[in-house]
Amino acid sequence: MRRLEGQTAWISGAASGIGEAVAILFAEEGANVVLADVQADRGDALRQTIEGQGGHASFARTDVSIEADVRDSIEVAVARFGGLNIVINCAGLVHVAPLHDYDEADWDRLMGVNVKGIFFSIKHSLSHLRKHQQSYVVNIGSISSFVGQAGTPAYTASKAAVLGLSRSIALDYAAFGLRCNCVCPGITDTPMLREHLNTTPDPDATLAHRVRRVPMNSALTPREVAKSVLYLSCEDSAGVTGTSLVVDKGYLAAAEWDAG
Repeated sequence: MRRLEGQTAWISGAASGIGEAVAILFAEEGANVVLADVQADRGDALRQTIEGQGGHASFARTDVSIEADVRDSIEVAVARFGGLNIVINCAGLVHVAPLHDYDEADWDRLMGVNVKGIFFSIKHSLSHLRKHQQSYVVNIGSISSFVGQAGTPAYTASKAAVLGLSRSIALDYAAFGLRCNCVCPGITDTPMLREHLNTTPDPDATLAHRVRRVPMNSALTPREVAKSVLYLSCEDSAGVTGTSLVVDKGYLAAAEWDAG
């Protein structure tokens, strides 16, 4: 039997990057997937792709920084598929600038998506999740949950917050059978990474330079990260809660590294 057969997963940021890879993998494993994203064209195209491959999907246009959007998209999941078992928070933004060049709106927008969206997802999904003996929340952190990164102060702060919030969710709702964990990827080839790289004079050279610091000498694919999300979203990871799973091809293991 497929690992998520008959379960329903709400996935934010599902129209691209890690969220898209999670949605595709979950559908392959038998889950009904609700694709929550602001990118309507991409989200609906992904829905059609999943359904064309025999899966079950629904798209709900969702700005996760807006409580009503999150509430309504979770209700879409319950109305369409009869319940909710899994919440995956992949939605994220990056803003590249030194802190003194931020506007208040820049800070608030990033924190609204990267952190507040998780708050809204738990607030409006909990009553549905606790109907099951086991339910799962996985939040996407980053290696920046543990270490600093130049030029992205709000992003780094937000990802540290995601890790701390994941631990609190795990503690507060363990008695309901809910397990919450945080997947912390390293350098992953996503549209958000490309957006960051495109602020540099030579994006390809910048990526090559960064990857030299990775012991396995390559960037992650979104699919590689999605496999860890799947592990934490089923009973393969029974007993694991309140922790972080670093998926970084060895980046954090070394104080210094040059793949040459």
